[in-house]
Amino acid sequence: MATLGDIGVSALINILTSFAFLLAFALLRIQPINDRVYFPKWYIAGKRTSPRGRGGVVGKFVNLDIKTYFTFLNWMPQALKMSEADIISHAGLDSAVFLRIYTLGLKIFGPIAIAALLILIPVNVSDGILFFLRRELVVNDIDKLSISNVRPKSYKFFVHISMEYLFTFWVCFMLYKEYGRVASMRLNFLASQGRRAEQFTVLVRNVPNVSGRSISDSVETFFQKNHPDHYLCHQAVYNANKFAKLVRRRNRLQNWLDYNQLKFERHPHKRPTRKRGFLGLWGKRVDSIDFYKDQIKYIDKKLTMERQEILKDPKSIMPVAFVSFNSRWGAAVCAQTQQSKNPTQWLTQWAPEPRDVYWKNLAIPFVSLTVRKFVISSLVFALIFFYMIPIAFVQSLANLEGLEKVAPFLRPLIEWNFVKSFLQGFLPGLALKIFLYYLPRILLFMSKIEGYLSLSVLDRRAATKYYYFMLVNVFLGSIVTGTAFQQLHAFLHESAAQIPRNIGVSIPMKATFFITYIMVDGWAGIAGEILRLKALVIFHLKNMFVVKTERDLAKAMDPGGVEFPETLPTLQLYFLLGIVYMVVTPIVLPFVLVFFALAYFVYRHQIINVYNQQYESAAAFWPHVHGRIIAALLISQLLLMGLLSTKKAANSTPLLVVLPVLTLVFHKYCKNRFEPAFRKYPLEEAMSKDLQDRTPESDRELKAYLADAYLHPIFHSFEEVDLVEVKVDKSPARDASSSPSELSSPSPQHTDTQADEDEVEPTHNVQHYETGEPPHTLYQYHYEVDSGYNMYRYDDAEPHYQYYHY
Repeated sequence: MATLGDIGVSALINILTSFAFLLAFALLRIQPINDRVYFPKWYIAGKRTSPRGRGGVVGKFVNLDIKTYFTFLNWMPQALKMSEADIISHAGLDSAVFLRIYTLGLKIFGPIAIAALLILIPVNVSDGILFFLRRELVVNDIDKLSISNVRPKSYKFFVHISMEYLFTFWVCFMLYKEYGRVASMRLNFLASQGRRAEQFTVLVRNVPNVSGRSISDSVETFFQKNHPDHYLCHQAVYNANKFAKLVRRRNRLQNWLDYNQLKFERHPHKRPTRKRGFLGLWGKRVDSIDFYKDQIKYIDKKLTMERQEILKDPKSIMPVAFVSFNSRWGAAVCAQTQQSKNPTQWLTQWAPEPRDVYWKNLAIPFVSLTVRKFVISSLVFALIFFYMIPIAFVQSLANLEGLEKVAPFLRPLIEWNFVKSFLQGFLPGLALKIFLYYLPRILLFMSKIEGYLSLSVLDRRAATKYYYFMLVNVFLGSIVTGTAFQQLHAFLHESAAQIPRNIGVSIPMKATFFITYIMVDGWAGIAGEILRLKALVIFHLKNMFVVKTERDLAKAMDPGGVEFPETLPTLQLYFLLGIVYMVVTPIVLPFVLVFFALAYFVYRHQIINVYNQQYESAAAFWPHVHGRIIAALLISQLLLMGLLSTKKAANSTPLLVVLPVLTLVFHKYCKNRFEPAFRKYPLEEAMSKDLQDRTPESDRELKAYLADAYLHPIFHSFEEVDLVEVKVDKSPARDASSSPSELSSPSPQHTDTQADEDEVEPTHNVQHYETGEPPHTLYQYHYEVDSGYNMYRYDDAEPHYQYYHY
């Protein structure tokens, strides 16, 4: 078991590592060559330009301003300057609430740590029962600071019970305040937003198949009948996986074409060439620009044919649709009510924001979702079970002394004090960190297979799986396997009646392992987060070998967002460790506090300068955070009851029975009081927001705004392709009060444009309707095999409608 000296060695290693990472970051961030790695968010926002154009050739790569090296730590106060309101406008509510989790940890554990260190540790040290058990059990100085050091039947256990009550009430008080604050922030954030597509749109699943009627017609008929005053239009969902592969292939070819054209512009006297064979390795040498233009033209033909096949095939339309309404109130009513007497059909939910949609899973049949979830749940259970093997191996490293008692032949390998301190104080935490490295990606992949429809939900489900894994394997698994290794000698040489006592004593002793893990993951790991060493290396490798165009540079620079599937469960693990050990082994608390303070500082900087969130869920993850802190309280209370029972404190143990009940009552109250703000949208708020936006022109503008908000990617894919010759539909304007059926989403059906075919005249790329009423069908595709696809789109910048033909 790790001794106080081992913990000191681990602390020294991790403090030096953290300082080295922070110093390296402070120096690397001021180098012009690394500017896009450490400030990508500002480049994406267009508010920063590269400093590599100054200072000559050397100045493009190295900072030659000596003064900046004396102020290289100015990033620290800069990270604290931006207010929370500015962070919300700059990075979104998700990022701001994510930072509040760290401040919540500081608010909870700061006062608890002071009280526990001043009251509980003197109480634990005063008895010294472990001094008499040192020949039977593996103990050290840190264990003498824990509850294990209090002798059985001691009246001092009433101090621990009182502190458990006091700490629980403090945690619940802070949770209540924070839940109310976050709920208020969410409602204010939603109310302050302007018109957004997801406010008016509902996702409908499991649309029944009616004989002789397409899915699109069924959706239109159903909502016209059941929501006649509010239904506006809908967008069909297509199964277009093959089409998506062709689009990705076309994008790669376009990138090579852009690169060769830029190359030719720099050296106009020499046209670039390549070989026709695989990867340009063999074959006849040809002009590169002409080669890629021919390849793109060929892919465009395949794309056109594939899209036509998708539109003509009724089976390609999935029983899913995005249905839009003319008011937030209408959308709220539809999203939050049962639509059919058959509860398995016409299932409605709020549509995620357009950039949050995970389009691949929309094509999954509804029937297969239950099977997928059952299979993935079984695989997650198996993964958690089999991961016990490496966890047990890690614990064997953490308990070398326990192994020595059973296997004396290992003693020569660990005779050196420094080696022993390194193996027990640093290596176990590092080994566990390595074993967990790829796990979040595996769990996110599993969540995608389950069939969730938005990226935010995928992240939350993956985070849930990872949390259960951390709870079972990292926390409970470390305790169980650690106890088995650590007290193996006592288990083998004592009567069965003594085993419960040894387990009760040994559980708080695992605090030494968790202290080493906190230092490796929570200190050095967080310092490594701000250094972004992996991102730095990958960016420069891509810049040397992959980046050919500005598009490549933007992809290489893209930092993504905060990895919620990994960071949220890790945060919840630290809450669990702090709450469980706040009474059992209070010496853990200072290490947890250092983590929360350092992580808050680092992630504040990263959110301001680095991360660019892919979606905005308006803090939808907060109920999960609250629920898992409550779970940590319950685990703490049950664990303390178990410990007191092994200490023969039967008279004091019943006093703790009331505490889990009170905790569950508090959780139920918070769930009823605050969680609806995260699950539903109040009709009162919806109506108030609708009345604020109501203008004579609002309905017409809303139709144009929602027309292509949830347009399937198969229609967006041609936006970068040059528009071909346009035909202008000169059909007369219709009355704006026409039936909503004329506003339905694209469907593979002929429209009535053929009657005006003689009036169609070819023009250039775009034709504007400058005067008069625009066509009533503001967004409708006209399916014609020869002439292509026609589309109306409203241009907010100018008072006219644009008409496109693909």
